[in-house]
Amino acid sequence: MTKKFLSLIIVPHNKGKSKTITLSKKNIKITAIVAGFLFVIIVVFLVDYFCMSGTRSKYKKLCEESAQQKETLAQYEDSVNKLEARVKTFDEYRKRLNIMAGLKSEEVLSGEPGIGGGSSEEIPVLSNSGDLDFSHLQNIDVKAEGIGNNLNTLVNFFENQKLELNATPSIKPTKGWITSSFGMRDDPFTGKRAFHWGIDIATQYGNPVIATADGVVFQTKTEKIGGRTIKINHPRTGYTTVYCHLSKYLVKPGQKVKRGDSIGLVGKTGRATSPHVHYEVRLNGKRVNPWYYILDD
Repeated sequence: MTKKFLSLIIVPHNKGKSKTITLSKKNIKITAIVAGFLFVIIVVFLVDYFCMSGTRSKYKKLCEESAQQKETLAQYEDSVNKLEARVKTFDEYRKRLNIMAGLKSEEVLSGEPGIGGGSSEEIPVLSNSGDLDFSHLQNIDVKAEGIGNNLNTLVNFFENQKLELNATPSIKPTKGWITSSFGMRDDPFTGKRAFHWGIDIATQYGNPVIATADGVVFQTKTEKIGGRTIKINHPRTGYTTVYCHLSKYLVKPGQKVKRGDSIGLVGKTGRATSPHVHYEVRLNGKRVNPWYYILDD
């Protein structure tokens, strides 16, 4: 049987001799099989290389993200520790304010968080597995909420105290000398013993008369004995102050006044022998000694 051959003639560009390579059909098949096998190996290698390259890139990216997350968690833990320290500081101030305000335990406990004991060192921010321990954050949140509630109670308390203090008579209605005190005296017009329900402050005619506490003017009226009279109601406290014998009104009924505001001018209207202010303080409708409500004398 005649063997079949395949001849490959190589002709150079120069004037050199051409070369002829003769291959049998069998050798061609073997060469083609080897070449195909090598091609498959190269393709597999290239695919594996590119796959591994992508995996390495993803792994590198994950490592970078992990490092960044660790740094973020460290910063977060530091922030939580600082926050907890601040909450602890506020809690100390809260306790001091409660003592200063003299609030009862029921009022204090209304703003206390119901959590268990233990220091911050006993409850780490991160668990052993590296996950966040949200119970620690919840404890801080509950603690902060409790402090906030109690501080609101304190704010309301001090605001009420301030309003009550501002609405409590505490100064003289005018500059001058007390010529007649609260209590029994000889009436200057009749000469008989009679009870004097206020104090008389003698001063120059036309001097300003001022409100002795915050309040609302509820009456300006000319009376037979008191002459031109102003009455001021001081809400929240039950106090009412009365200013008599004025020469002029500087306020109207319904007008709000602050302690120290001018409300009238000194005169001698009504039953008065000389310019002065008859000043009364009433608590829940009962006349009390104004002397005990003058702190600037």
